[in-house]
Amino acid sequence: MKRPLLLSTALALLATAALAQDEIKIGEFASLTGGSASFGQSSHKGTALAIEEINAAGGVLGKKLKLIAEDDQSQAGQPATIVRKLISQDKVVAVLGEVASSKSLEAAPICQQNKIPMISPASTNPKVTEVGDYVFRICFIDPFQGTVMAKFAQSKGWKKVAVLTDVKQDYSVGLAEFFVKGFTATGGEIVKDQKYSTGDKDFKAQLTSIKAAKPDAIFVPGYYGEVSLIGKQAKLLGIKVPLLGGDGWVGDSLLKVAGNSLDGSFFSCHFSADDKAEAVQNFVKKYKAKYNGETPDDMAALGYDSAVILAEAIKKAGTTDGEKLRDALAATKAHPGITGSITLDEKRNATKPAVILGIGGGGFQFVQTVAP
Repeated sequence: MKRPLLLSTALALLATAALAQDEIKIGEFASLTGGSASFGQSSHKGTALAIEEINAAGGVLGKKLKLIAEDDQSQAGQPATIVRKLISQDKVVAVLGEVASSKSLEAAPICQQNKIPMISPASTNPKVTEVGDYVFRICFIDPFQGTVMAKFAQSKGWKKVAVLTDVKQDYSVGLAEFFVKGFTATGGEIVKDQKYSTGDKDFKAQLTSIKAAKPDAIFVPGYYGEVSLIGKQAKLLGIKVPLLGGDGWVGDSLLKVAGNSLDGSFFSCHFSADDKAEAVQNFVKKYKAKYNGETPDDMAALGYDSAVILAEAIKKAGTTDGEKLRDALAATKAHPGITGSITLDEKRNATKPAVILGIGGGGFQFVQTVAP
């Protein structure tokens, strides 16, 4: 006997509603395509792995987590549109993202206004969490990262450094500012300060000017797309001094383009797959198993940590209520993350160590860990 159409439709809607009640929706916005796709894809893979593991272990509060991931295409304007959609249409209880500081700054006011907690895995510009008390990050911030690289430069005996900054990225401008402050505070000299913009392909004019200043090293706090080209062009111009950078260099795409032109250079980051800690090696093993032997980078580890910290906060809060979830996140102390022990301070920034990697032999080598 066939049910009447209206009855069948009603039953289907009820079943869908019941299923939805068994889910906790988590939003994610990331650069899955476009110029920053290496970052976004890695972060998303780490996040997806964490969600999969959490659900396999029974979920949170008796419910499965449902990750709703959206691609911001590495474009300004997209993060705001996406986050509005995640909150108003998808009804997510929290948002994970973005890696790039400029994109997080675009989305953060929307989350703050709607009282939806937002966790950035890797946006290091201090302004991100200054937006409001619903905005968090699980990475260190640029004052720490910039100071670490300034001290590292001085430890190598480099007295004169040139700086090449991407003026279109809040991340690059902030990191350059704190590097210069730290380097000059203890007697270092900035012999040349040059600029470029995201998307530029030709850096020969800036590099020629820098070469004439005879620096001991060049600080390039940009993203891997431009940095790889800067490395190649610096080598072609006969520049032999090392380049220094931050976590914006992370990703296989850097060396695919740069080749060996960045050999002897160094950058700060959040994680090393060579770390012998059991938790790190277990994560590397699981990640490789899921993603066809691919080795996880910083962004993958940070994406993983951000999802786990969110799940733990939901458990502690005992609810997905925005205010209570915010308070639970703010209380995060000594979380044993893949990227180190994570404690959120009163400004919702993570206190944690940095890692310095060197480049050579076709890959990245662990150099040292620097405590906060």
